[in-house]
Parts: sequence; structure tokens; C-alpha cells
Amino acid sequence: MPSAGPLAGVLVVALEQAVSAPMCTRTLADFGARVIKVENPAGGDFARHYDDVVAGQAAHFVWVNRGKESVTLNLKAERGRQVLHELLARADVLVSNLAPGATARLGVDPAALAERYPRLIALEIDGFGAGGPLSHKRAYDLLVQAESGVCAVTGRPGEPAKPGPAVADVTTGLYAALSILATLCGRYRDTGPAGGAISLSLFDTMAEMMGYHLNYTRHAGVEQQPLGMSSPAVAPYGAYATGDGQTVVLGTTNDREWQRLARDILGRADLAEDPRFGSNSDRVRHREDLDEVIGAWCAGHTLAEVQKAADDAGIGNSRYNTTTDILEHPQLSDRDRWREIDSPGGPIPALLPPAVVDGFAPPMGAVPGLGEHTDAVLRELGRTAAEIAELRRAKVIGPEYAAVAAERGQS
Repeated sequence: MPSAGPLAGVLVVALEQAVSAPMCTRTLADFGARVIKVENPAGGDFARHYDDVVAGQAAHFVWVNRGKESVTLNLKAERGRQVLHELLARADVLVSNLAPGATARLGVDPAALAERYPRLIALEIDGFGAGGPLSHKRAYDLLVQAESGVCAVTGRPGEPAKPGPAVADVTTGLYAALSILATLCGRYRDTGPAGGAISLSLFDTMAEMMGYHLNYTRHAGVEQQPLGMSSPAVAPYGAYATGDGQTVVLGTTNDREWQRLARDILGRADLAEDPRFGSNSDRVRHREDLDEVIGAWCAGHTLAEVQKAADDAGIGNSRYNTTTDILEHPQLSDRDRWREIDSPGGPIPALLPPAVVDGFAPPMGAVPGLGEHTDAVLRELGRTAAEIAELRRAKVIGPEYAAVAAERGQS
């Protein structure tokens, strides 16, 4: 029987919105942690309302919020903050990514919590980190990608672009989960503090992601230009149109692979021996000449012919796919990577998390409705039905969860 998960028994409280913190806590939930998502009764996580394409729900929200419990609390009310503190007293982890200064105003910033809950890991994600000229600013994925230089190395010269996925949010969320896991590991091995404050910023994460480009520019004095579906670091490496209207991506990463591409695929021993292409640095300088030759060869062959030749020669290759293609991609379907999960709008498909852990099946819990678990969690904290009803009348918590209320009305 699969195990309950490596994080079974770990309680995470989340004051989160959008993508970065929800990606962190969903990752923890995927490994078996219990995640209680505290939401504003007036609409909850604003990512719930980005769109309604997934059975009436937002595509971003269902992606990063499965397997959590939703509790509505008005944290501007003293009794709402009291309930939050009752949860924190039981919790192992608090994750937040509210607007600048919000946790301090609520009295739950990591520094304030360290003395009150010494075993609580309080992780806060912000936009730009403390102590700098931009620290006060709101930060969204695109804004941080632009500020950190990511957009300048994406797209084409004169046409900067944002990478499609929310890479600032996602990578920061994953760094946050890694930081929490490292701290938990230290706790259980008695090699680190039991709790404490952790801070992460989207900007610092994106500066780390820019490591290659920053190193290159600092030491070469050259700002590399974006190359679309290619890389400034190696050549040949890029996308080429095939004779049947497809696009193939071919890549070489060392001199041996270049030799095989030139001799075994292109049949051009002269190119293999040409000093202009002798090293990777040489090939990068003469990238346009190489792309012209490879592009002409690919244009005379079908995608299947190009990929077979590349596979036979041991050259990395792939097909350029759209998102629609990925939905039906055999590499996912043949490996049974899709699951069906519950949501307030009905069953929806979801991908398994990337890590395959022997003996553990990810729980793939439901996407929570706003406030769906409020009453159950309050009962765990010792509140009676009358006390819960009074909190509801005082607007400390949100309305009774709609699905539960509907069921009672039908019974």
C-alpha cells in the first residue's frame, strides 16, 4: 500500500494569493502535508476570479490549489486574528505572500512570530526583498521579469518577450518549498533550528535564474541578444522548418555532436573540417552560416526523416508543439500522467506532480471551494455550532459553504 507521504503530519497554514505561495503550498500538499488556506470572506484568493474556463473556475487557481482546505477568516477583525493564532499554535509552517507590509499590519510577520511560536517556520514571499529602493513596490510576475532582465534575453532583438509560463512565481514558489523542506529536515535531524523566519523575493529568484547571462556580461562586457528558439551559449542549436510544414528543434552541446551532425546527417565533411566551426565559440560566431545550411537541409526533408536521422546520429531533437498538442501528447498519456480530481465545478483532469517517489502515490486532492472547510476546521478548534453561527453573523467568517447549504436544502 502506498505510504501517506513524506510530509504526512505536517500542518501548513497559508495566507496566499496568485501563484508563488500557492505553488509552494501545493508542492507541500503533493508530498502529503495538510494545507489550510486562509482566505478573505469577500472573494478569497483573487486568482479564483482570473477567468472561469475550468468548469466555471479559473485555470490558474485549479492548477496551484488542489489538495488544500479553504477557511474564510476576516483578519481585520480581532476574533478572526484570534482564530488564525489558534491555527498557528498547532502549525509547523506559515506561508504568506500578501501585499508589502500586510503581515506586519496583521501582527503575523515572520519576525513577530519567531518568539511566540519558536517551532513555527514562517516563510514570507515578497517582490523585491527588504532594504532596497524597490522594497515598497507591488510585484507581479511580468513586472519582476522585466525588472530582473529576463525579458531582455527572451524573444528577439528589439522584440523583448515574457516567457510564457509564470517563471518568477513558479521558481520562487519551488525555492520556498525547498527552503521549508530543508528547515524541516534540520529540525528532525537536530542539525538546525526548529523554526524561524525565511524570506524570499521574486526579484532575487529571477536574478539567480539570470546567472549565466550575468556572468557572461560581467566578464565579456557584452549584452547577449535574445535569439528566439535558440541559445546564445551554443551552436548549432535552434528551430528549423521541415518540408512537411512542421518545425524541428536540433541541438548540439559539444564538438563531438557537431561532428556527427555535419558528417552523418548533413553529409558535409567539409563543414566538419572547416576552421570557422572548429569550436563551439567559433560556431556561435558563425551561427547564421550554420543555420542557413541546416535550415536548407531540414526544408528538404519531413519531420519524421529529420528526427530519424538525428536519433540515428545521437543528436538531440524534438518537435515544436503547441499547448493543444501537449494535451494529447503520448509521452504523458502512455505513462499515465493524467488524473481526475474533484473541484466545486465537478471532476477535472490534472497532471501528476513531476517527482515519482517509489512507494508513494500523490494524494491529488480536490480543489477547494471558498470557505468549504471553515466549519470543520473551527470544530477542530473546539467551536460549537452556536459559536460558529455567531462568528458568521458577526462576519468574522464567510457564509456557509454553498455546496453544503444546497445539500441541506434538498434534504
